[in-house]
Amino acid sequence: MAAVTPVRCSLRILRRLPRVVSHRLQQCPRLQALGPTPVFHISTPLTSVHWRGFRCSHVASGQVLQFKLSDIGEGIMEVTVKEWYVKEGDRVSQFDSICEVQSDKASVTITSRYDGIIRKLYYDVDAIAHVGSPLVDIETDKALEGAPEEDVVETPAISHEQSHQEIKGQKSQATPAVRRLAMENNIKLSEVVGTGTDGRILKEDIINFLAKQTGAILPYEVQKTPSPTADTPPKEKTPIMAPPAIPRPVVTWKDRTEPLNSFQKAMVKSMTAALKIPHFGYCEEVDLTQLVRLRSELKDLAESRGVKLSYMPFFIKATSLGLLQFPALNAFVDEGCQNITFKASHNIGLAMDTAQGLLVPNVKSVQALSVFDIAVELNRLQALGSAGQLGTADLTGGTFTLSNIGSIGGTYAKPVILPPEVAIGALGKIQVLPRFNSCDEVVKAYIMNVSWSADHRVIDGATMSRFSNLWRSYLENPASMVLDLK
Repeated sequence: MAAVTPVRCSLRILRRLPRVVSHRLQQCPRLQALGPTPVFHISTPLTSVHWRGFRCSHVASGQVLQFKLSDIGEGIMEVTVKEWYVKEGDRVSQFDSICEVQSDKASVTITSRYDGIIRKLYYDVDAIAHVGSPLVDIETDKALEGAPEEDVVETPAISHEQSHQEIKGQKSQATPAVRRLAMENNIKLSEVVGTGTDGRILKEDIINFLAKQTGAILPYEVQKTPSPTADTPPKEKTPIMAPPAIPRPVVTWKDRTEPLNSFQKAMVKSMTAALKIPHFGYCEEVDLTQLVRLRSELKDLAESRGVKLSYMPFFIKATSLGLLQFPALNAFVDEGCQNITFKASHNIGLAMDTAQGLLVPNVKSVQALSVFDIAVELNRLQALGSAGQLGTADLTGGTFTLSNIGSIGGTYAKPVILPPEVAIGALGKIQVLPRFNSCDEVVKAYIMNVSWSADHRVIDGATMSRFSNLWRSYLENPASMVLDLK
């Protein structure tokens, strides 16, 4: 017997039909054994209902939202769009990379906040984008937000179309840079155990995972490309392009006024805050004769592993060993000097003189790294700094800073503390000078002077002196570092 349904009720029936079918199918033991694979889809000119894997929703037309460039920190107000990862019409999900922008100080990958379709790109490559201005228009998916609550029935299920970066309906937590590194090396994030906060996958986790697969200790540059085998042709490694040559200034013999760029404004702000800190200085002479001999013995071994070994990894590791004994120097203090936070991780920064100006990237978690690990990371940071490609993650989070002014020239310095840190060291050049040995004989010695600055509100002179003596003892007798290495 046929039944006649009024036209005004047709849409309501279409919307409720998947729910009824879903309920009936869930009661069927035979279909439950097969798993949530049936697909039910009804489409009309006015509405669309899609049911898949015991998930039913009413899909309405999306809303076009302007995705604006948010504040990326460091006082930066404008950036240059260097590369687009999407084009108009592409579908994106949350945390997918949209574009890469570059400021005077760092390169940053911008990720999506919404699920939807790209409808408009506001800038061309190499165009200037301002903070707060729209980057793209995204037509968001209003599948569940616009539907009545009684029309949505959802049962957790893992779709076979799920990407390898999703586990049980959730994406692995990782930054776009880490996801790109995993993609370049064909690594599934679902197989990597994250050691970051709340299980977040870090760059070190990808590197360690790849090292376990290859069975070798590889530097970062080598790890970015898997070792070639007989079945797999070697991939060409894209070299980091050197920065363009800086043009020679044209002398016009006229006064010229230029506005400060965003990086210079950020430096002015930082230095203004630093000048409010009551600094005190402490200088020391260090005999590096034994360290020079040790480094010359290890230099060829490090180069055989593809790493350039300088003196800085030893200076940084000695600093970390000293901070274990004097944690007050690895601390943050608030502006009102009411609270001091002792930082568990030794993120030691290294001041670099680059074409973009003074940059201070830092080596993360030095307390857990070997001298070789530090050298690998320094090689990476120096290469990115020369190419102007240091990211925000490399430039933030420092807890203690060393300035290698001796690489340019100079014996002593008066370094300025980088707030909210409480101490900083400046390393002078290594000089060959005559010194007396234990037998009162004049010998050739490799001498370096170090200049420390500390926040006198929380660090006293005796603490700074004891730390410096311990740091000097590690470097004058580098074999003693072996006893305290983790």
